[in-house]
Amino acid sequence: MNIGIISGEASGDLLGAGLLKELQKTYPHLTASGIGGPAMLQTGFTSLYDIERLSVMGLVEPLRRLPELFRIRAALLHYFTLHKPDVFIGIDSPDFNLGLELKLRQAGIPVVHYVSPSVWAWRKKRIHKIAKAVDLILTLFPFEADFYREHQVPVQFVGHPLADLIPLKPDKFAARAALHLDRDSTYIALLPGSRRNEIKYLAELFIKTAATIAKKRPELKFITSAVNAERDQEVRALCKKIAPHLSIEFFIGKSHEVMASADIVLVTSGTATLETLLFKKPMVIAYRMAELTYQIARHLVKVPYIGLPNLLAKQLLVPEFIQKEARPEQLVAALLDFIDHPEKISLLENKFLEIHQTLRCNANVQAARAIQKLTELKRKQQLLSSLY
Repeated sequence: MNIGIISGEASGDLLGAGLLKELQKTYPHLTASGIGGPAMLQTGFTSLYDIERLSVMGLVEPLRRLPELFRIRAALLHYFTLHKPDVFIGIDSPDFNLGLELKLRQAGIPVVHYVSPSVWAWRKKRIHKIAKAVDLILTLFPFEADFYREHQVPVQFVGHPLADLIPLKPDKFAARAALHLDRDSTYIALLPGSRRNEIKYLAELFIKTAATIAKKRPELKFITSAVNAERDQEVRALCKKIAPHLSIEFFIGKSHEVMASADIVLVTSGTATLETLLFKKPMVIAYRMAELTYQIARHLVKVPYIGLPNLLAKQLLVPEFIQKEARPEQLVAALLDFIDHPEKISLLENKFLEIHQTLRCNANVQAARAIQKLTELKRKQQLLSSLY
């Protein structure tokens, strides 16, 4: 089995690694190449480009990178048409992957897109391009699969690998021991994101929020984790500049341990909100982006919430603050509200447990089986066409 995979960011890298490990059980001599991060590389994956080259966000920012992104995509198209994989898997990054997937499928390569684009939220007409570009969509959430079935696009809901990985009842004190944190203190986790632009727009806001809380409640403590050493240095530099006397415990690559250790989490919108939910932690969601990007997006996005916990629950479970509403005073009030009203935390924990159980479907196995079934079907079809 030879497969191509393109993953454009840290969350996709983890999904790709889990999928590869599961496929390797069936295909021990499997080879895989494309673009991936450190987790995928550990499986023996060959990355043709650094994953950071694809890690861009927003509507406007990627325009500056278009020439480079087009060059990379053209080179990948040439590579995969020359070295045809048995199946190509695009993990998330739809703006980059879907165009490539369409051309690879036209070249006779079976195509799977893993992680649904937010087509149910905005730019719904993309469904027609998706239908032409893929043989199968694998979704992480059940409401996404319903949308594709309504539009007659082959789809399978596989659940979320993180729901399988994270225990239903995480051990806060074991996590604290692993990080050498105080057992009985109250910790607020600051998680401004893994992308460079997220650090740019959110890290300063989170640090100012923490500094304000520290003045009001000096007994509260703060922890954070960066995705890599570069992001860690960026956050440390900002902290030293903005709040040099603020006491924060810094970690690298320990976001799950930090979430598990925390009592409350201040988090940016995205996969991290789902992880926080799975760790059953009350959270405040904040998001900022370039103003022009925001003005465009707010007219295009047709969903009532940005946080996955709220989208999955179909109600405002946890507070979320976007753009100009994401101010230190707002975030401070929302965070301290959880501290002062522990009964709200108990209600959230029960709701989060219900959602966790619906997403716990052995996702890596389900995804691997769906891909195996598709490739075997395509091989049979090719064999029959060659005979007749």
